[in-house]
Amino acid sequence: MSAEIYDYNVKAKDGNEVSMKDFEGKVLLVVNTASKCGFTPQFEGLQKLYDDYKDKGLVVLGFPCDQFAHQDPGTDEEIHEFCKLNYGVNFPVFSKIKVNGADAAPVFKYLRSALPGAIGNSIKWNFTKFLIDKEGKPVKRFSPKTTPENIENDIVSLL
Repeated sequence: MSAEIYDYNVKAKDGNEVSMKDFEGKVLLVVNTASKCGFTPQFEGLQKLYDDYKDKGLVVLGFPCDQFAHQDPGTDEEIHEFCKLNYGVNFPVFSKIKVNGADAAPVFKYLRSALPGAIGNSIKWNFTKFLIDKEGKPVKRFSPKTTPENIENDIVSLL
């Protein structure tokens, strides 16, 4: 049996394990985020997508990452506070992780393998986005330059 998104656990900001099974049956938009990046204003669009479609089955999942030019140096608490205060983020944002290399979070190793990008299966920068359907199948990968607004039709087609 091959791995699927629901086989993985991730860490909440409080350090507790969260099973990806908690999101079973939902359309997921998984994003590696950063609070000091040129793409940081995408939090606004991600929150809007979440607000507009959460009642129809969308969950946006944010994973802070400090691997790219040290653009998320804060603690988990500082990152969460920044996202909430500056962008009104209330979708799930997890504990800071790595998305590339040997220490990459297993869920991101899986997503990178399932949906390789333009430069192989590594992640190029913050705000790379992975769209997962209701059955847990990764269906599309979006570059950091792709704004949340430009993903809306892909999300709606899966809801």
